[in-house]
Amino acid sequence: MPAAQAPHLLDTLKVVAALLRDAGVPFALGGGLAAWARGGPPTEKDIDLMLREDDTDLALEVLAGGGLRVERPPEGWLVKAYHGDVLVDLIYRPSGIHVDDRFLERCEELGVHAVRMPVMPVDDLIVTKLMALTEHNLDYGPVLEIARALREQVKWADVWDRTCSSPFARAFFALADELGIKQRTLGEGAAR
Repeated sequence: MPAAQAPHLLDTLKVVAALLRDAGVPFALGGGLAAWARGGPPTEKDIDLMLREDDTDLALEVLAGGGLRVERPPEGWLVKAYHGDVLVDLIYRPSGIHVDDRFLERCEELGVHAVRMPVMPVDDLIVTKLMALTEHNLDYGPVLEIARALREQVKWADVWDRTCSSPFARAFFALADELGIKQRTLGEGAAR
């Protein structure tokens, strides 16, 4: 059973998931809450939902109609909604994956705080975290914590194949090997 999760995040997740579900807006739980739903560590940060880019306007309209404050930041890969002081990131262009029907079909429906919803696969979650690393955003802590907690669920060779173009992802794999989070595969050793 996962460690206790912040109640204010789970309450907001229930509200947002119900609003989107009832309006027929497909989404999947991502980020730290997706890891937590799969047995990973709790998160205090925010809620990440993955949705198709074509669904962002409708999602914002539905959430605004449900009393949330919404905004379109300039980043160009997400929109935001606020339920009180809880931030919900609606991500339509995450690093390393494409949110489309195939992605949404890969998501497993799980019970999250007594609400059934699609949850992002752990491999996709780790890929997005690794591909978001840059010299200006180089915090390995969250992805190492998730990888350690969920290591038996990860298809490491697949994650390597999808991320090895990034020097930051290759560095993560070296750390993961040294920390005993995973064992090096033949392909990784040959690539380094």
